[in-house]
Amino acid sequence: MIRFLLVLVMLAGTAGAVVAYGDPDQIARASQKVSHIFRAPTVAAPAPAVQIPRGQGGEFALKAKINGVAAPMVIDTGATSVVLTWETAKAIGLPLEMLEYDVDLETAGGHTKAARLTLDRLSVGHLVEKSVPALVVQRGQMKTNLLGMSFLDRLESWGVRADKLMLTGYPELQSSHRRARTAID
Repeated sequence: MIRFLLVLVMLAGTAGAVVAYGDPDQIARASQKVSHIFRAPTVAAPAPAVQIPRGQGGEFALKAKINGVAAPMVIDTGATSVVLTWETAKAIGLPLEMLEYDVDLETAGGHTKAARLTLDRLSVGHLVEKSVPALVVQRGQMKTNLLGMSFLDRLESWGVRADKLMLTGYPELQSSHRRARTAID
C-alpha cells in the first residue's frame, strides 16, 4: 500500500510539473499516463517511427511541414533549436516584420543574429509536435533549415542505424476496444 501511495505521489508531482510548464501536449501525455493506472487495461499503440536515409553528402535531409507548409530541412544534433531561413519563414507566413533579431548564433558560415519564435506545428512524416521553439535568421544568412534539438528532444528516441536515422515518437495509449489513430499531414 505504501508503494502504491509513493507511486501515486510521484505521478501527481510529475503531472503538476507538466501542468506548471503549460504545454498542452505534455499535459495530455501526463494525464493519459496517470489515468492509465486507474482505468481498465489499455493497449499501447506502436510508437510511430520515421526513417530518414543518409544523403550522399552524409547528411540526413527531409521534407518537414511547418504550420502545414512543406519545408526542406537537415537534421542537426549540434543545433540547440530548430533554425529557419528567412526565406522559409516568409513562405510559411510567419510575421517577419514583428521579429527582433537579438539572439547571437554561431553557424557553419559564421556569426549571425536570429529571432525567437514558436512554431504552432512541426511534423516529420507522421510525427507531430506543437508549440516548438525555433529561431529565424536574417535574410540571406543561411541556405538550409535545421531540425535541431528543440524538436528532437521531444521524441521518445532517435538514432542512426545502417545509414538511416530513426525518429521514434511516443506511443499513444489506446483502450483495448478502440482502434489506433494515425496522424495524417
